[in-house]
Amino acid sequence: MSDPAKTRRHAERVRELVASLVREIKDPRLGMVTITDARLTGDLREATVYYTVLGDVTEQASTAAALESAKGMLRSRVGHALGLRHSPSLAFVLDNVLDNVKEIDDLLEQARHRDQEVQRLAAGKKYAGDADPYKSDDDESEPVGAGEDQG
Repeated sequence: MSDPAKTRRHAERVRELVASLVREIKDPRLGMVTITDARLTGDLREATVYYTVLGDVTEQASTAAALESAKGMLRSRVGHALGLRHSPSLAFVLDNVLDNVKEIDDLLEQARHRDQEVQRLAAGKKYAGDADPYKSDDDESEPVGAGEDQG
């Protein structure tokens, strides 16, 4: 196992290298791809590269096929650039960040609507009891320990 800081540096370098090398791929199946992240195992032998694709499901599938066919070329170029004893094997994973963003936006919109509904229902209503249920009893009793002899 190598140093975690070294692993992170190499993972960042893998992300940068793959992002620059993807532009050189001449496969027509390759869509508008963005490399978002890369993770390396502790032994620096396996790299997982996360990417997003602009487009629908068919473009995502064709881009996945193009990246899979270019994996050998990318692995050799990344291994040569890193200067490691063993070139890390590459695995490409579709990063569904856009789907997560849309889901979070939808949940936030639902929460806003619920808050507005609660505010609408609470408008003009009165408290069932006192407005301040946490009355202070300072006037009626002495603080604890105030009447005891301190010495």
